[in-house]
Amino acid sequence: MRRLSPETFDELCPSSMLPIRMQNKWAPLVMRLLSEGAQPFSELRRALPRTSPKELTRALRSLDRDGFITHDADADSPGYSLTPLGQSLLAVLLDVYAWTAEHWDELVDARERADRAETGSPVNNVLTRNT
Repeated sequence: MRRLSPETFDELCPSSMLPIRMQNKWAPLVMRLLSEGAQPFSELRRALPRTSPKELTRALRSLDRDGFITHDADADSPGYSLTPLGQSLLAVLLDVYAWTAEHWDELVDARERADRAETGSPVNNVLTRNT
């Protein structure tokens, strides 16, 4: 693997334009929901009950700003939908979802090992194995 130069992390680096910023965990899920067609905020909120309205709004604004979704407030039934750019990114996300499903048990094991090492006992983890 090639060594990275310090310029790699410059603000003009392509990595600064990564489509889905890792700090917004809801954005990929929103995109997955919008793959089924345009949806109003209320439907997205219902489908993501563990997110607050503020968090969902933040995810939608971020996706809109980056050109992955559009919001049609003037339509008879206002809603959010994927743009062609968003649809092309969705294909990549679906590959990531498939990879996660394939390695789910390994990911759960790694997290449990880390939790045990940190706390000295197993943490009550909401993640379960596929077995």
